[in-house]
Amino acid sequence: MTGPITAGVDGTEESLAALAWAAREAVRRDLALRVVHAWRFQPDAAAEVADRDAQRDWVRAAVRKAVDEVSGRHAGLRVTGDVLEGEPADTLVAAAAEAELLVLGSRGHGAVVGFLLGSVGQQVIAEARRPVVLVRAGDKASSEVAGHEIVVGQHGSPEDSAPTLRFAFETAAARGASVRAVRAWTLPPVFSYSPASLKLLDDAGGLEPYEKKALADALAPWRERFPGVPVVEHVEIGSAGQVLLSVSGRAQLVVVGRRARRTAVGARIGSVAHGVLHHADCPVAVVPHE
Repeated sequence: MTGPITAGVDGTEESLAALAWAAREAVRRDLALRVVHAWRFQPDAAAEVADRDAQRDWVRAAVRKAVDEVSGRHAGLRVTGDVLEGEPADTLVAAAAEAELLVLGSRGHGAVVGFLLGSVGQQVIAEARRPVVLVRAGDKASSEVAGHEIVVGQHGSPEDSAPTLRFAFETAAARGASVRAVRAWTLPPVFSYSPASLKLLDDAGGLEPYEKKALADALAPWRERFPGVPVVEHVEIGSAGQVLLSVSGRAQLVVVGRRARRTAVGARIGSVAHGVLHHADCPVAVVPHE
């Protein structure tokens, strides 16, 4: 069973932009929309909501208002709202597990609770098993127009990048958009060559033809599955983050993959996803590798 698109809200401009983005995407994909607020009691909040019951009622009223407003903008959209009490990051990760995708504001600090991006947001992105979309304040529906691409980074084998490419092509198909698939490459150090890799490079005719073939091979099944989606294959030398950002100006969405890494100080989302999240002007989708 397909889950809903879930939007995390906390009353900030960023989270309201995320809610608007999530509602438009739910309409395009014919999915339900779930509005959630990850809440925990904060006794040091403003005096008018310092009491636990009063604070909970305030949050519930805010969620009901958000549900009513988005329902009014999209007739026929199935919308529900929930206040989920607990540690914000854990709560949002659990909500993502039940969703088709989770949509959050890229920053935020509300009067009662702020959880978007910061350390909590990064933890959610790193641990969620479903795609997470980050939306900045000021995002408008007008950016989702013909001529604005879905830019997706492709790296590694076709199997490694399959979840990321699937999400990009599904989104493009729902929007009637094109896909720009980007594969960045750098010159490897001499000592990294092996006889097997040298043979592959020789068979391909060199480094750049090898990278182009790798991208074409990764895209082949998705071109076949989505024949109506126009595709631009973009192979460029440079770091993946810099190359993706260099073409993000023409994008309505940038899609990157992530393989979470555990360190002594917690989960990390990887330098490419981190860089794109912080510098891209358009929404960014982070898709976990399966």
